[in-house]
Amino acid sequence: MIHKYPMPSVVEFNKLLGAIVRMKLYGIVVSMCSQMELFGVSHDVYTLSILINCFCQLGQIDFGFSILGKMLKLGVEPTVVTFSTLINGLCNQSKISQAVSLFDEMIGRGYQPDLIVCSTMLNGLCKTENTDRAVRFLRMIEERGFEPNIVAYNTVIDCLCKNSLLKEAFDLFSEVKDKGIRPNIVSYNCLIHATCKLGQQKETRQLLNEMVDNNISCDIVTYNILIDAHCKEGMIYKAVDIVDTMVKQGIEPNIVTYNIFIDAYCKEGMVSKAVETIDRMRKQGIEPNVITYNILVYAYFNKAMVSEAEDIVDTMIKQDIEPDVVTYNAIINGHCLQNQMGKAKRVFSLMIEKGCAPDILSYNIMINGYCKSKRLDEAMELFHQIAQNGPIPDTVTYNTLMQGMCQFGRVIAACELFKTMLASGPVPNLVTCLILLDGLCTRGKLEAALELFRAMQNSRLKLNVASYNILIDGLCKAGNIEVGKELFHKLSVNGLKPNVYTYAIMINGFCRDGMPDEAYQLFRSMEDNDCLPDSFCYNVMIQGFLRNGYTLKATQLLSEMVGKGFSANLCTATLILDLILRSNNSILV
Repeated sequence: MIHKYPMPSVVEFNKLLGAIVRMKLYGIVVSMCSQMELFGVSHDVYTLSILINCFCQLGQIDFGFSILGKMLKLGVEPTVVTFSTLINGLCNQSKISQAVSLFDEMIGRGYQPDLIVCSTMLNGLCKTENTDRAVRFLRMIEERGFEPNIVAYNTVIDCLCKNSLLKEAFDLFSEVKDKGIRPNIVSYNCLIHATCKLGQQKETRQLLNEMVDNNISCDIVTYNILIDAHCKEGMIYKAVDIVDTMVKQGIEPNIVTYNIFIDAYCKEGMVSKAVETIDRMRKQGIEPNVITYNILVYAYFNKAMVSEAEDIVDTMIKQDIEPDVVTYNAIINGHCLQNQMGKAKRVFSLMIEKGCAPDILSYNIMINGYCKSKRLDEAMELFHQIAQNGPIPDTVTYNTLMQGMCQFGRVIAACELFKTMLASGPVPNLVTCLILLDGLCTRGKLEAALELFRAMQNSRLKLNVASYNILIDGLCKAGNIEVGKELFHKLSVNGLKPNVYTYAIMINGFCRDGMPDEAYQLFRSMEDNDCLPDSFCYNVMIQGFLRNGYTLKATQLLSEMVGKGFSANLCTATLILDLILRSNNSILV
């Protein structure tokens, strides 16, 4: 075109550029735009908007903004499409705040956003789980006189469902119907998926009945949701019935359907049944995909069938299915479970060599493997590697390392890591605090443990009975029975009930401090507090009696325990044998 005479108009060039964009050859468009300028073909608003779109598609959003700057400098008036393209590019890169700012600037410049721009913004907010902002944005565009279509409402309903805000999702769904907007299959699928996930069978049935009333037929997505829900509940036979119903409706199972069953069989330990399903799938003309193979790799490694798992990976490669990060994670995890850290490390390195970037799960698996293998220094080395060039460490990363440190007596190092987490890492959760609390108590650092516990109480964390058990146990073992007793009584004040383990800790604490009568009184109060003593509790109480010389009471309680179907554990049996030997040496004759 460039060598034609006379030179084609910019309109003709724009048509060609548009066609190339539809072929997704964005780099070629960028190159052609440069050549157009060299040959004196001036860019118009459409050319520049196409160019902005190409830069956005290539992930070079900054170049897109430089083109916008060029437009304004040349006096070329951007269109709504120009702004929409940039907003979409920002949303795709999760730069939501910048997208919102650009949207506001667009309105400030007097542009009236159309429904496409608004839908783009909504989609971006929902994709990045900015649920509150998405709802507010929806209300804002309604107030501006726009009438969002069902696609826009579905986007927000889906976002609410994915964030377990089911009441809000149903409220919006009702609002949509009240406005006379007809929900479609996507609307129902979003809600059915959410109700199935939360085990709300009644609500699921109501939605399905409503679909029938509104002449909306289930599609493959609906059936797959229902099949998956039944499989996750362990009701594979019912899921098979759903497939039969689906086929009668003229809808054939797809790869997603088969993968659901393969995953369910593997989780039930029926790997051979999963392999049979793959064979049946192939006969139907559906080839396994990377997800299918990943399910099998995980299943074989979990059953310690390493060679079978490796054969699956070989099969994948032969079929030109490139292992993805999930595949590599499954292999690495399998080797870690077998304590084969050398092999795990080689696979981890191979993954990087093959251009497959490890995700945070890859690092967490390796760190956990090193901690379990007592190779804490290598775990820390990997942690520092993440900080330099890896993904952002999550709560699991910190928890795993702190657990490893505490287990090997490096509590001070765990405390330092906890401080790092507070300063620049993810927000610690209850598990984080319990790991550190247990580590401090085990090492007898009770002042620090009490300080941490008070901080936990003042935080937004919802403390459970395990939180109290750890601290009470630490206090009792350190001889601070009175403080432990005080905490025990605070349980009910804080709306918690002591469990069998709490009672066992206190009983053991009283007995260690030479107070078996108080221990026995607490033991007998268990039944009144709806907490029946188990075998562990009986053994702790009997051991306490024996250690404090209450032989008769110990033998009476032993008979009671046996009568309830419990038996003496090794510690109790050893104490009884020791008593017999000390009281009657003639038994050896």
